Amino acid sequence: MTDTTIRSNDANANANADADADAFTHLLDTRFSCRGFTPEPVPRPTIERILAIAQRTASWCNAQPWQVVVASGAAAEAFRQALLAAAGEPPEPPDFEWPREYLGIYRERRRACGLALYDSVGIAPGDRAASARQGLENFRLFGAPHVAIVTSDAALGVYGAVDCGAWVANFMTAAWSLGVASIAQAALASRPALVRRHFGLADDRRVVCGISFGHADAAHPANGFRTTRAGLAEAVTWRD
Repeated sequence: MTDTTIRSNDANANANADADADAFTHLLDTRFSCRGFTPEPVPRPTIERILAIAQRTASWCNAQPWQVVVASGAAAEAFRQALLAAAGEPPEPPDFEWPREYLGIYRERRRACGLALYDSVGIAPGDRAASARQGLENFRLFGAPHVAIVTSDAALGVYGAVDCGAWVANFMTAAWSLGVASIAQAALASRPALVRRHFGLADDRRVVCGISFGHADAAHPANGFRTTRAGLAEAVTWRD
């Protein structure tokens, strides 16, 4: 192999790497948490392709702890109605503890996100009735035609949940690469007993979250705002 051939191969490899990085960056930059879906279902082959991509997720000791229930059509509607029927009942203890408190910058980011959402749908600050109605959209699955329930094995504890979090991120990115919008919902983990009972899951399955997905309703005002991301200086400490 000549030096010219080696240099040409290196250049092609670098160009391919740049193209891959640019494509990945584009997906992350344009993906958003969809809060308004059309009723049009996603074809089963597309869902299967998304799941197959997400299945490549790295996990601790390759345990692959995620088990996923995908509900569509009548099954998704039955689950939606079950959630709405239980909305007025006292909340259940989650399988994984909620954050103890949002402090400092985390509180600021959470507040900014909430205010941007409320502003997009015309909810005035302090309007508790309207904010409660918007919160109920979680149990409506934001009108999505599909929902995925993500669970882990109880014996794996937080490590299983971390692995499932990586799977969720990959699922949503893979979905967006195929034009499918999604939103991860911790709200669905607020009814773990209902979820296990409704889907006939074993007692040792721990509910991590749900993912509602489908085609985004471009006209829905909640889909008009975007969150920001902190710069590297806020997230990274260098030790050279």
